Amino acid sequence: VQLQASGGGLVQAGGSLRLSCAASGRTFSCYVMGWFRQAPGKEREFVASISWSGGNSYYADSVKGRFTISRDNAKNTVYLQMNSLKPEDTAVYYCAARPLNKIQYDYWGQGTQVTVSS
Repeated sequence: VQLQASGGGLVQAGGSLRLSCAASGRTFSCYVMGWFRQAPGKEREFVASISWSGGNSYYADSVKGRFTISRDNAKNTVYLQMNSLKPEDTAVYYCAARPLNKIQYDYWGQGTQVTVSS
């Protein structure tokens, strides 16, 4: 599956952005979808994930209550709504796909830059 992330940009602290990740190739609904991020000088970290049906979602403690992950299987797209953004949210954000029968994410998008100014 090929993944294309978009929607990043520059925003002031307290602002909002919505990231999108469009998938093509294999059946989108066969994958758990996730968002990860990597800040300069730091390791990539988990942000959020959503089950194939959209019925279950999980968040890193650092974004819980501020970010919302969702998916539209008819459009082969997963979203990350980011509200109340903080400077520490600045990072390159990546979407990823995990086959239902695996524990690792096999497919990754190219990343989109999110910069939050104070």
